[in-house]
Amino acid sequence: MTATPAKILVVDDEQSILQFVSYNLRKEGYEVTIAEDGDQALSLAEAGEFDLVVLDIMLPGTDGYEVCRKLRASGDVPVLFLSARDTELDKVVGLEIGGDDYLSKPFGVRELLARVKALLRRSAGRSTKEATNEDGPISASGILLDEGSHEAHFGENEIDLTPREFELLACLMHHAGKVLSREQLLRQAWGWQYVVETKTVDTHVKRLRDKLEKAGVDPAVIETVRGYGYRIAE
Repeated sequence: MTATPAKILVVDDEQSILQFVSYNLRKEGYEVTIAEDGDQALSLAEAGEFDLVVLDIMLPGTDGYEVCRKLRASGDVPVLFLSARDTELDKVVGLEIGGDDYLSKPFGVRELLARVKALLRRSAGRSTKEATNEDGPISASGILLDEGSHEAHFGENEIDLTPREFELLACLMHHAGKVLSREQLLRQAWGWQYVVETKTVDTHVKRLRDKLEKAGVDPAVIETVRGYGYRIAE
């Protein structure tokens, strides 16, 4: 039986980029829908489901950052940012608000396709794991985490986590008692293909500790190992 092609939404206000990206993705067998601004992209995303969004940052009206925020508020579709700006700050901002990868313009076909395939594989693997829930719930420091239902609890209290916070906590809990470097957390928790800046880990750990404390967990269960990374107590 032939597999259903992945559905990709490509958003860019530059016609040359839009045509280049959509042509090469269709050539690979993907089902491609295009949008030329942020508002159109959000309307299309609301009307139909996509497996990946390739999203330019500098858009007229609603920019790519805001589009990503709104997509994250309603779901967990992977987002590949495109931008002519190549500073570390731009990359960190895009990834911290929920983007999954960042591709700087100009870029080649091979790099584009490699990033797209990696994100689709990661998303498919996560969906399969959640559907089968092979590993069952895991626990550490009194926290019970269920990757199948995407829920975390401390006693009777549910811990309200964003997808990235959940993935970070899951990674730490799978390696309870072991120190993980910031680079390891970026790669293992979030599947980053390359590391542009590790400070985003510190930001997410702080937010995660705040969420844990609100649920009654001592935030010190996530220990900082100075100059290296973090670990969660067994």
